[in-house]
Amino acid sequence: MAGVIEVSREKFEELVADALDTIPPELTKVMDNVVVVVVDDPPEPDLLGLYTGIPLTERGDWYAGVLPDRIEIYRNPIRSICETEDDVVQEVRITVVHEIAHHFGIDDDRLHTLGW
Repeated sequence: MAGVIEVSREKFEELVADALDTIPPELTKVMDNVVVVVVDDPPEPDLLGLYTGIPLTERGDWYAGVLPDRIEIYRNPIRSICETEDDVVQEVRITVVHEIAHHFGIDDDRLHTLGW
């Protein structure tokens, strides 16, 4: 395994923003009450990203006045599994799409079936 790729926090945040920009507008306009943040290290090993919240598919009339859903993208684990900066760009995009899919109520099994 290669060493950790050097990508500054600022650059990594730009990569996350760029990945968000690749999400089709018809999807981003229905994303609701969700924040995407960069965190250096995950709460448990082997996580590249984490969605915490109530997926859009599970929200009902009762859904009001709640804190935003949270998508965390973990900088250090992504940097550690990549061999090049291009790999980091690709892994950030995959992770962002994966976690946004959870916001839309798509589970890991379905994502793997879809190739994500």
